[in-house]
Amino acid sequence: LQLVESGGGLVQPGGSLRLSCAASGVTFVYHTIAWFRQAPGKEREGIAYITASGSTIDYADSVKGRFTISRDNAKNTVYLQMNSLKPEDTAVYYCAADPRSVDLLIGDYDYWGQGTQVTVSS
Repeated sequence: LQLVESGGGLVQPGGSLRLSCAASGVTFVYHTIAWFRQAPGKEREGIAYITASGSTIDYADSVKGRFTISRDNAKNTVYLQMNSLKPEDTAVYYCAADPRSVDLLIGDYDYWGQGTQVTVSS
């Protein structure tokens, strides 16, 4: 399973971006997909995940109410809609996949993308 993130960029505070995580491989539909981010000098943190069927979704407190994760299994793609962005959201955003995870623990995810940079600045 290979993952490719896109959609990052520079946005002003209060703005929005939508990230995409495109997967190759027929097993995508059986995987939980999560988004993580890593800011300069900080540890990577999990911010959202969605299970294979989409029946279970959870968010980190830092993004709850502002970010929305969704998936389109027909397109092998997971999205992260980010609204009301803040400078502290600046980070490299990664998507990750695992067939069993229902959490945001880095060590539980076997497949990772290369990341996309999100910068929130005026």
